[in-house]
Amino acid sequence: MKTIKLPLTLLFFFFATVVFAQKATIRGVILDETNNPLSGVNVTYEDNGTISDLNGFYLLEIPANQEVIITFSHVGHKNAKLRFNLSPNEDYELNPVLRMDVEQIPEVVISGRENRRIEGIVNIEPEVIRKMVGANAGVENLLKSLPGVSGNDELSTQYAVRGGNYDENLVYVNEIEVYRPFLIRSGQQEGLSFVNSDLTSNVDFSAGGFQAKYGDKLSSVLDITYRRPVDFGASLDLSLLGASGSVEGISKNGRFSGIFGIRYRDNSLFVEAKQTETNYRPKFADAQTYLTYKFTNKFELSFLGNLSINEYNYRPLTRQTNFGTITDPIALLVFYEGREEDRYNTYFGALKSTWVVSDNYTAKFIASLYQTTEQEYYDILAEYRLGEVNTEIGSEELGEVEFTRGIGGQLTHARNDLDALILNVEHKGNLALEDNNIEYGIKYTREDIRDRVQEYEIIDSAGFSIRPPIFPPNNQPYEADTSPIVPYTNVRAQNDTQIDRISGYAQWSRKTTLGTSELWMNAGIRAHNWTVSGKNITSTTQTVFSPRAQVSLKPDWEMDMLFRLSGGVYHQPPFYRELRDSSGTVRPGVKAQKSIHIVFGNDYSFKMWDRKFRLNSEIYYKHLTDVNPYTLENVRIRYRATNNAVAYAYGLDLRLAGEFVPGTESWLSFGYLKTEENIDDRGYIFRPTDQRLKFGMLFQDYVKVIPSLKMYLNLTYNTGLPGGSPSYADPYKYQTRLNDYKRADLGMSYVIVDDTKLRDSGWLKPFKEFTIGAEIFNIFDVQNSITNTFVRDVYTKVQYAIPNYLTPRVFNVRLTAKF
Repeated sequence: MKTIKLPLTLLFFFFATVVFAQKATIRGVILDETNNPLSGVNVTYEDNGTISDLNGFYLLEIPANQEVIITFSHVGHKNAKLRFNLSPNEDYELNPVLRMDVEQIPEVVISGRENRRIEGIVNIEPEVIRKMVGANAGVENLLKSLPGVSGNDELSTQYAVRGGNYDENLVYVNEIEVYRPFLIRSGQQEGLSFVNSDLTSNVDFSAGGFQAKYGDKLSSVLDITYRRPVDFGASLDLSLLGASGSVEGISKNGRFSGIFGIRYRDNSLFVEAKQTETNYRPKFADAQTYLTYKFTNKFELSFLGNLSINEYNYRPLTRQTNFGTITDPIALLVFYEGREEDRYNTYFGALKSTWVVSDNYTAKFIASLYQTTEQEYYDILAEYRLGEVNTEIGSEELGEVEFTRGIGGQLTHARNDLDALILNVEHKGNLALEDNNIEYGIKYTREDIRDRVQEYEIIDSAGFSIRPPIFPPNNQPYEADTSPIVPYTNVRAQNDTQIDRISGYAQWSRKTTLGTSELWMNAGIRAHNWTVSGKNITSTTQTVFSPRAQVSLKPDWEMDMLFRLSGGVYHQPPFYRELRDSSGTVRPGVKAQKSIHIVFGNDYSFKMWDRKFRLNSEIYYKHLTDVNPYTLENVRIRYRATNNAVAYAYGLDLRLAGEFVPGTESWLSFGYLKTEENIDDRGYIFRPTDQRLKFGMLFQDYVKVIPSLKMYLNLTYNTGLPGGSPSYADPYKYQTRLNDYKRADLGMSYVIVDDTKLRDSGWLKPFKEFTIGAEIFNIFDVQNSITNTFVRDVYTKVQYAIPNYLTPRVFNVRLTAKF
């Protein structure tokens, strides 16, 4: 692998002239009693001052090492006065709440929900993420409870949004784009998501119609903000599935802060509960850190680092799967030889500088480097027996195969290696001019990928080799066949590919009035130029432009209602995986997939049972051209690397959120989706992610007489995906679906220590929070399937689809603590 050397310090050399003035800074967001930002608040001391902007944000410089009285004043609210005596270059964050009747100002957490509501972004509280139960708990687990977001594998962190696939989702951490491994083919191999929920302070999610400042993907944006510590703290989470811990702190002068997290994950509890008996030794671990140093009140430098080691060692032994009907039960009994050894190691580092040039202009510079080294090695021989099951109650052989319909074998082999290095250098700017806000950015990306694909599959039935589906069928064993014996599938390729990208955006937004109604407007455009080159590859360059816009209107009604219209042209220039076809060949001429996206949304806030609720509804339509068709098997996506299809998607998303139980947030969601594609003008068929109906519920409760005893319920129902056919089959001949996906996870916890139950003595004194609990995954023990294994009988010419079931009911215990 070639290395790319870039002295990142050169990106920040021009900041060396910044002067260390003897001043201090106070900044924050001013809120009203309902935690909504207040604009136009006067923040003054002596004859100096500033005014909070449309987002309620203010920044005020004051003299250091002397007492200063600051006054917060706003029409209709009580004035607030506070005294400060700060050190030189100290940056103090204060988020005051101005009240109508009282002058007391408690410190609050910034929510900014009103602005996200205007922009059509769903905000999720990190505390809900950390507490909610799930087989793969974390941000992605909670996203799957939202309308329009689907995922049919509880061991996977991947999710599909409104008919898109897993590769169509953007993920940012502190404005830095992050990536996932390339070769992973099943959820149980994935291990850990990049996002560490222990470090998270804010989660924003947009399911479509997002602004031009976000990148070039077709489906969604997940925007994560890691916490900036204000004091020392630590956390610990232990369970039968692994462990995680974090520690954070800040220096005495407030200029340096850091947070560090480490995680370990072991899926043995789930894998060993499945129908395949295995020797399973996974090692999923990562370490992350986010560090910030304030050189002055106007310039700071941050570092985001991640090291992830995922080793998947899998040795199947036996498997028995019962299927069929009550009157005709069938069983597949498999004996395995061989093993699989996979490894996915990723290394990520990013530097981000923020320079507040003036009260109106902020500049940011980001440089990141991502490397992944992946291997996928396996040799597994599966010898199977297919037959009728003994159903005689009381028989010693109940459930065993007593009459064989067919026997056969399958040998799978792979030696796949991938080494990828991705470099990003980016500059962003934000300029505020009165009521207008202008944002822009430019980014250079270099992707250097070395890839070796070597895999084959050999299938036989009673000693007769099954030929690939591209060959004419034969009549074995009744007629001799003298053609050469070839593998059922065989892929061999070696690629050395480089992709250079230059992308940029510019957007404008304005918050104003239309009569007595509030109006917010946003318009922008993105441009993306990329060149694909490499060994034995003809260099190809392409460019696309993507205009986008949003409009939000809040009428001056008694009802708190807001209307949104957004959309535009969205392009997704191909990543390496999209350039590689089913034979492993890289096709540099693959075009960017294009989607014209329109979203109309409505937010209605109201009171029910004297508590606040919000009903979010969105209808959307996508028209896609230059579509790159693909097959989806578990979480593995295989593209055709052509642009020979058109597609569409439309649907309705509904979400009702609020305090169904006082003091807790829960929600109900419903989604309807229809998405189809037309390949080579053969007519429209279901796309692989056509998840027609989706119901989700996230519910929190507690026992009234024992308020420390809490309950968390995560429930999902999805109709079946098109995936019941072999991945190699012609999709126009196979349009079968998997069974519906139904899952409910339940968690119970008892709070021993929290903010209201702090201990003054004893071994619990150091704890700020201490909780013990139990979890039941898949409480109804529903047999969900993710794919089918196809077993062929050479005599009867019958092909049986045997479902590959996901995890059954599993019990877990969990302990969480904060210090």
